[in-house]
Amino acid sequence: MIFLKPSIIILAFNCADTIGTTLVQARDISDDIQVVDSFSTDDTVAFCRQQGAKVVQHAFENYGAQRNWAIDNLAPRYPWQLHLDADERLTPELIASIRALPENPVESGFFVARLVQFLGRQLRHGGMSPTWHLRLFRNGVGRCEERKYDQHFYLTQGSAAQLRGYMIDEIRMSLSEWTARHNRWSDAEVAEQTGSAEGTRVQPRLRGNPLEQKRFFRGLYNSAPLFVRPYVLFVYRYFIRLGFLDGKEGFIFWTLQTFWFRFLIDAKIFEQKKSRNS
Repeated sequence: MIFLKPSIIILAFNCADTIGTTLVQARDISDDIQVVDSFSTDDTVAFCRQQGAKVVQHAFENYGAQRNWAIDNLAPRYPWQLHLDADERLTPELIASIRALPENPVESGFFVARLVQFLGRQLRHGGMSPTWHLRLFRNGVGRCEERKYDQHFYLTQGSAAQLRGYMIDEIRMSLSEWTARHNRWSDAEVAEQTGSAEGTRVQPRLRGNPLEQKRFFRGLYNSAPLFVRPYVLFVYRYFIRLGFLDGKEGFIFWTLQTFWFRFLIDAKIFEQKKSRNS
């Protein structure tokens, strides 16, 4: 029996210290590894080429635009493509699941469960770790949402199934860098919530696939009152969804990610409205 072998596409920027594990695990799945680098200033490009990856460079606008550029401009060697970030690693169970797929499955794509590893601890509670992401799909049927923040892949045709195993989002950056990035991402989310929706978006469906369900509940959150919703979300994730079981690392993550980040978005929306009124 012939099994599925995907081309692997990795987004990278100044990640010479973290991408090594991702590349090693990618070689367990495929011999076609292609890296899209956003003009790194460290040794990322040289390191990836030393590891046998093909590297192209393209200026970064946002994740959705970068992923779609890769889909439109790269030439995968195989009929399927697996998309990864430079700090994502795969569990042995997930690698085995991908390697066990038949060459031509009936599905057009597969969802992968992603766990967050924060301050060295894998978070397994709170309703946000794991989350499902469409990362493996046939050439020509996968796109990424044209959102400014929280972009996800979707299928233009066909159905998707779920794979066993996990993809670990290993956050290795300092808290200073983590909060700085989330400050920038809050600007993008403010633009999403206050501007007009452009491009193709995943449609919310309560009984849909994991991503459609996520969009449904995100819509409920966005319709809730400013400054109230971050408190409610924190109580939901930390207490009702048992985020407190993730220890001190979880307490820091759920406080920053669920409350501080979302409160900052609300504060910027309030600032924007007040500025327009005056």
